[in-house]
Amino acid sequence: MIESQTALIYTMVLVSAADSEMSDAELTRMGEIVRQLPVFSGFDPDLLADVAQEDGLNVALGQIRTALPDTLRETAYVLACDIAIADLKASQEELRLLEMLRHSLNLDRLNAAAIERAARARYTTG
Repeated sequence: MIESQTALIYTMVLVSAADSEMSDAELTRMGEIVRQLPVFSGFDPDLLADVAQEDGLNVALGQIRTALPDTLRETAYVLACDIAIADLKASQEELRLLEMLRHSLNLDRLNAAAIERAARARYTTG
């Protein structure tokens, strides 16, 4: 079983890689998140690339669901939305993965919509 910090990183990596392209903006944002958020306290940001290696979408979603307590499931979705929009566009593949993640984590649709809207608001340029 993976730890909750690892599950949160898996979440961000899955969203970033959903469109087969991990942009520099997405990778930079992941690094910033790991360095800044209290949930990653004690995690070595230099290990980010090692943790990001994962096999299979369904396996990863299952590991994320199992590793995250209910209190961190919305946090995972917030991080996923931030990574999806970090390069100022969310591809269809990223949006589909967000939907799969939302279902896997059993998130309320209205809460998820609020999280998605907040992410769009944070990254709007004008």
